[in-house]
Amino acid sequence: MALASPTSILFSGGTIIAFDEQAESLRVIRNGSLLVTGDRIAEVYDTAHPAELPEGTEVIDCIHKIISPGFVDTHRHGWQTAQKTLASTSSMPEYVSAFAGSTPSEIYTAEDVYIGQLAGLLEALNAGVTTSLDHAHHTWSSETAEAGLRASVDSGARVYWSPAFSAAPGYPLSEQIDNFKKWAKENSTSDNRVTLGVAYDGWYLSPPEDTEAVIALTKELKVPVLTTHFLGGPWTGDHSPELLHPLGVLDTDMAVVFSHAMGITPAGARLLQSTNQYISVTPESEMHYGLSHPNSHQILDQASLGVDTFQAFSTDLLTQARIWLQRTRSRLYDKVLEQWRIPTNSPMSVNQAFLLATRQGGLALRRPDLGVIRVGAKADLVVFDGRSPGMLGWRDPVAAVILHANVGDITHVVVDGRFQKRDGKLTFADYDAVAERLLASAARIQRALIERPEPIFEGRFWGGCEYGRALEVDASRGTGTGYGEKFLK
Repeated sequence: MALASPTSILFSGGTIIAFDEQAESLRVIRNGSLLVTGDRIAEVYDTAHPAELPEGTEVIDCIHKIISPGFVDTHRHGWQTAQKTLASTSSMPEYVSAFAGSTPSEIYTAEDVYIGQLAGLLEALNAGVTTSLDHAHHTWSSETAEAGLRASVDSGARVYWSPAFSAAPGYPLSEQIDNFKKWAKENSTSDNRVTLGVAYDGWYLSPPEDTEAVIALTKELKVPVLTTHFLGGPWTGDHSPELLHPLGVLDTDMAVVFSHAMGITPAGARLLQSTNQYISVTPESEMHYGLSHPNSHQILDQASLGVDTFQAFSTDLLTQARIWLQRTRSRLYDKVLEQWRIPTNSPMSVNQAFLLATRQGGLALRRPDLGVIRVGAKADLVVFDGRSPGMLGWRDPVAAVILHANVGDITHVVVDGRFQKRDGKLTFADYDAVAERLLASAARIQRALIERPEPIFEGRFWGGCEYGRALEVDASRGTGTGYGEKFLK
């Protein structure tokens, strides 16, 4: 029986942000075209009208449009969509106490996890995020864990779904490992866009036998990606490269992604470089929660970008790349200004910010075929409308995307050669039903979280540093009026 030929799509007449493997740099092709066949980029042309195309090729007019590789998010907690706006002024201790850990487990059902994860990934696709490394810390039971996996599969996104392993009441680590093996077998088909990874934060708090069991699982199943939260500095969460390296997990074929890594040391940075492992900077999250950025800007050659707890801020990599670009510029400018000198150069370029949001994410996952436009790469694409009011007049397409574009400018999103957003709208069947289910889930979850008493912080954070108070600024004259209330009731 003859197999049907893969479908082909030509994106014609656009400005393409391609990648030159030999030069290790971006390459811009104006009035070019890009041929997708099946799930791969088959050709990149310097002309809008190639002479020969596969029979039946669909042609998409991209005149005045910018064709970009899909964005790669290397740190996300997708299930938290229903918590949106609850954490607008939350600190890290408040987040840990109220919105993560055991508190949601008392409220969330498997349906809540499923619809939150699904809606969150559709939100990401709408914003041009074609690949997500999902640190799935909704693993309170077999049912809630599996719900996140099913939603990831149903979303159409490329997801490295990584359940968080930790001993939970009623859900022992042994059962979590057995479930993971079952899911790995069930999701082993080559055309599945969901890949199982592992998330683990028990490196120094969990019993050694738990850590040994998780490491053994990654080796037995050849797990492609392991992710962990690493804060450092005063934050106590010291899952550093120095801690993991003696355990034999860094210098392997497995990608290890250290989320945040603000307090990374010179020794840790050298380990990342020597073992080719990456950090995930989540700029808006780290600024929102007061984690700051003492050192992570110094290891950008082994860095990628993530969104993190997007219920409190932007879900798109465009915003994260823009914030990180200007945050890095600002702190390095300050070093010159502190000497009473005037900076004569910009410390970071838009090209570097773009690469952090695209190719660097693929490299962090050890997937050089993600986050780039070149022949043979995965057909994960984002098409921007260059004639939108916010982008009209651009000349440099990379600067246009990083400094001027927004989610509303995204016309098409393609994952594995399939449209997930077309002509400005998600292609997901019956998105309205998803929205209604999410709204029903959010109404119940938010009510329960709001009714919980405000946490009181005394002593030390996770037994480490003492708590302190930040100065609260006031945009209004008078006393006690400017900071305002949260409008949640």
